[in-house]
Amino acid sequence: MLDDQEVERYARHLVLHDIGGPGQTRLKQARVLVVGAGGLGAPLVQYLAAAGVGHIGLIDDDHVSLSNLQRQVLFATEDVGRSKVEVTVEAVRRLNPHVHVDAMQARLDSANARQLVRSFDVVADGSDNFATRYAVSDACYHEAKPLVTAALGMFDGTLTTIRAHERNAEGEPNPSYRCLFPAPPPAGAIPTCAEAGVLGALAGLMGSLMAIEVVREVVGFGEGLVGRLLMVDARSMRFETLRYAWDPDNPLSGIAAVSNAAG
Repeated sequence: MLDDQEVERYARHLVLHDIGGPGQTRLKQARVLVVGAGGLGAPLVQYLAAAGVGHIGLIDDDHVSLSNLQRQVLFATEDVGRSKVEVTVEAVRRLNPHVHVDAMQARLDSANARQLVRSFDVVADGSDNFATRYAVSDACYHEAKPLVTAALGMFDGTLTTIRAHERNAEGEPNPSYRCLFPAPPPAGAIPTCAEAGVLGALAGLMGSLMAIEVVREVVGFGEGLVGRLLMVDARSMRFETLRYAWDPDNPLSGIAAVSNAAG
């Protein structure tokens, strides 16, 4: 149930037909894990807290640097040198005291990923490296958790939702992250943000789109991004959607992989 302050706080959600009281209650009861408190994670956490997601898990091992402030607007100049998760927890408390944040000053990897995602309803990955993305997506598949995952380029971004543990309306397996990208690129093949740069406001846009998709996943309205990759080109202000399907040869949920796991 929502108390009087929550009813006022979430009034603009409560009058939305697709959210209303039942949807807002689901948000209050939801547990969402956010991986990364950087360019994507910072705006994502703010909008999830503002939306009333009751329990937010946050994992990041980084500290605020001066170069972060060009795009990670959750942080201020005086926060340079501080733990990102510590600053984020303080910001959420100021924004919405009804939200509990479980902050972890650590790096998610293949060794701890399954244990970390297990206790959450939805996982949102805003990490900035391929090793973490694959560890998160593989763990979500094995633990049967929906995953909202996004990535940033210099002037472009992508966003999709993965429910690879489920089947679609035709009875076919939903695609996994490895159906899109079977394996990480060779080390050094793709320049890092520090090497190539990134348009600052693009991070806020993609983080906000992630928040919309997480809210949609929790509440259950509209057509989500399962089997669809949203591509944003900030140079030309173009939004396009690419459909993708389950690859029977993918190394995570393909026919051979499932057969080997069953055997």
